[in-house]
Amino acid sequence: MNRSKEIIRTSVVGIVANVLLASFKAVVGLLANSVAVVLDAVNNLSDALSSVITIIGTKLSMRPADSKHPFGYGRVEYFTAIIIAVIVLTTGITSLVESIKKIINPTEPDYTTITLIVIIAAIVTKLILGWYVRRQGKKLDSDALVASGSDALFDAVITLATLISAGVMLIWNVSLDGYLGALISLVIIKAGIEMLASPINQLLGAQAPPDLVHQIKSDISGMDQVQGVYDIILHGYGPNLSIGSLHIGVPDTMDAHQIHGLTRGISEQMYAKYGIIMTVGVYSVATGDNKNAELQRSVVQTLGCQAHVLQVHGFYYDKDRNCLSVDVVPDRSITDDEAFIRLLREQLRAAAPDTSIDIVIDHNYCD
Repeated sequence: MNRSKEIIRTSVVGIVANVLLASFKAVVGLLANSVAVVLDAVNNLSDALSSVITIIGTKLSMRPADSKHPFGYGRVEYFTAIIIAVIVLTTGITSLVESIKKIINPTEPDYTTITLIVIIAAIVTKLILGWYVRRQGKKLDSDALVASGSDALFDAVITLATLISAGVMLIWNVSLDGYLGALISLVIIKAGIEMLASPINQLLGAQAPPDLVHQIKSDISGMDQVQGVYDIILHGYGPNLSIGSLHIGVPDTMDAHQIHGLTRGISEQMYAKYGIIMTVGVYSVATGDNKNAELQRSVVQTLGCQAHVLQVHGFYYDKDRNCLSVDVVPDRSITDDEAFIRLLREQLRAAAPDTSIDIVIDHNYCD
């Protein structure tokens, strides 16, 4: 079963569970002539909304690419997760308001045997449902399912806290309802904000996972003729597709046909293994004992020894124009690129006298 179908199947389980729980509450409420229980049944039907939203978002994200959206609709999942996170955040804020009201004006709980049965059934169902949906969300890398499962768990925790505070009130005549509710509400609000952060960061262009970047570097570095992997940039278009680019260093003895075969092999592997459409650029690495190779070693060694320099690559020397260019990756403490370039250029004067020097500052977008 593919990822999208499994997300939909999990969401259907959530809808069915909430509908069954709502039906149970409605029947019990009508038989017991309890308006509160009937209203709680309606609330359970609204809880199924997050699962419906997840299904709609997943269906939309499965739409094939077209002329207006050539990379598909995978990012719809991020909007789905945002909507559900807003629902969780709204629940937390509403619960906090109600809890503060109970702190100011505490009320004595009034539970019957029927309502206690309904509450316990609701807690057990919501705990199981929340655990299952949240686990599936983490397994399938679905922020929407994680948020939906968390929503169900928070419902269970709120209800459990109400039940505990009622027991404390009945036994010791101490009202904790409002205080427990306020504390749990703050936890829910914090969780809602964190749920919002993940999909919003994806839409804003979050840094690629370091483990993925390191694995890509390891895979490509192990290929024959590759002498370094640089400038990795990744853009996510949903959990199943990313667009990226990188540069590799190759010996200057390779011909165009060999380079073509190498870069094509890298692109094919990146798509097959990670679902990344990867564009591969090439840096020529001077070999042998000629003047070009000697100058390259001198420049790389000189710049590599400077403070705040993390990496040096992309060396190129134009003999006819007597000019060289090189890319430098500084650490994050460097904020004035032009001043840093002037400093590095001065350090290279001894290694490359009477040579025009062009230093390009590369910023590290992935590590």
